[in-house]
Amino acid sequence: MSQEKRLHTVTLDQDKCKGCVACMRRCPTGAIRVRDGKAKIYYDKCIGCGECVRVCHHHAKKAVYDSFDIIKNYKYKIALPAPSFFGQFNNLENLGLIIAGLKRIGFDEVMEVSIGAELSSDATRRVLKEGTIKKPVISTACPAILQLILLKYHSLTENLLNLLAPVDIVAKLARENAIKKTGLKAEDIGVFFISPCPAKVFALKSGLGVEKPLVDGVLAASEVYFKLLPELKNIKDCTEVASTGLLGFAWACSGGEAAGIMKDKYIAADGIENCMNVLKELEDNKLDHMDFVELNACIGGCVGGVLNIENPFVARSKIRELNKSLPLSKNSIESVGKELDYFKWETNPETNDVLRLDEDFMVALKKMSDIDAIMKQLPGLDCGNCGAPTCRAFAEDIVDGAVDISLCTRKETNENNNK
Repeated sequence: MSQEKRLHTVTLDQDKCKGCVACMRRCPTGAIRVRDGKAKIYYDKCIGCGECVRVCHHHAKKAVYDSFDIIKNYKYKIALPAPSFFGQFNNLENLGLIIAGLKRIGFDEVMEVSIGAELSSDATRRVLKEGTIKKPVISTACPAILQLILLKYHSLTENLLNLLAPVDIVAKLARENAIKKTGLKAEDIGVFFISPCPAKVFALKSGLGVEKPLVDGVLAASEVYFKLLPELKNIKDCTEVASTGLLGFAWACSGGEAAGIMKDKYIAADGIENCMNVLKELEDNKLDHMDFVELNACIGGCVGGVLNIENPFVARSKIRELNKSLPLSKNSIESVGKELDYFKWETNPETNDVLRLDEDFMVALKKMSDIDAIMKQLPGLDCGNCGAPTCRAFAEDIVDGAVDISLCTRKETNENNNK
C-alpha cells in the first residue's frame, strides 16, 4: 500500500524530533528510519501500535484521533467507552457514574464496548466448538497484532479468529437500536469510540474486517477523560447501571479475553516484543497443543494504550477492584437475538506484501544476493548509527538505492576484523 493511501494514525513533529533513534529501535516492523537527523515513518509498514509514541522522550510522535467537537455534527450521539476507560478513574465505586458523566458532556446514549466483549467471548466459544479454524486460534481483537500478522506472519492467517472486534459489534448494535428508538436516519446518528490506542483508530477508520467503517469518529481516552472528570463531581444521585459483567470488563487487561473462552489450554501475552516471540513460536509449530492465543501489543493489554491517562498497572488494579462487585456476565448471543454470523468478519482482511523485496521473483532473488554481499561488509552490530534499525535493514536500504554504504561508520571495524 502506498504511503499516500495508507491511513496515518501516528504523526511526526519534525521540529521536536532530535533524531535520537529511540523510536527506530523500538518499532516492531522496521517502519522508521532516521535520515538527516530526523525520523521518518514509512506508513506502509506502520501498524499503529503506538510504541514510538510511548518511547519518544521529545514528544515528537503524536497519535492521531478525532476532535471531540465532531460529535456536534450529529443529531443523536452515542459513546462507546472501551473497558480500559473505566480503569482511568480513582475511587470509582459505581460504574454508572461514567455513563452518567458521558451523557452530561454531550452524548445521548452510552453503550459499553464490554458488552461486545461478552458477546465476542460467547461467539468465540461457539467458533472453537465448531472447529472450523486451525488451532491454536489467534485472537484478532488487538488490531496492531492483526496487522502485524498480515504484514509479517502470513503463514498464521489460517489461525486467525474471524470475529469482529468488540467495538465493531457494539457499534452495529448501537446504531440499529438507535434507529428503532429515535426514528432517525442512520446518517443522523453519530457513533463514537473512546479509544485507548492509535491501532484501534486505524482499524475503525479503515474498516478492518468490515465492508465499511461502523463508527463515525474515534476519540482519545485522554481527551474525554479531562472533559468528564469535573462533571463526575456534580453527579449527586446516579441511576445509571453498567450493562456488563466481569467477563466484559476483564477484556481491559491482558488475559481477560482468554479467560472468557473458559478453556485451560491458552496463552495470553502482552507487549509487542513478547507477542512477536509468541508468533515466532507459532510459526515454528511449537504451540500446536494450545487451543487459543491472546496477544496484546501494549503492556498490560488495552490499559497500556498510549491514549490512556493512568499507569497500566494501576489501571489494571482498578479494573480488578471493579470486577469484584459484578456478576460473571450479562450478555449472550441469545440475549441480543442474533445469529453467530452477525459477529463474524464481513470481509477477510488482506495480507500486506510490503516486506517483499520485489514482486518479481527473480529480481527479489538478485536483491537478496546483493543484500547478503553487503552484509559481509557490515559489522553486524545493529548500532543504528546509519539511521536504520539493523544492519540488514540498512543493507536493504542500500539495495533499494535509498542510502549509500558510506553511512556506516563502523564498516572499517568489520573489515579490520576480517583481515
